Amino acid sequence: MNGLICYCFGYTASDIEEDVMENGRSVIMERILSEKKAGGCQCHVKNPKGR
Repeated sequence: MNGLICYCFGYTASDIEEDVMENGRSVIMERILSEKKAGGCQCHVKNPKGR
């Protein structure tokens, strides 16, 4: 599970899995969603699939 999940911040599936194990929830996903809401997401540019 090392595939890149977030091209903006470089998080992998393993990073998110470890985050949940350590925190009981995904703090990473909270950050991604917060940045996306604030307009800080550039997935459309950085993700080869354009999402």
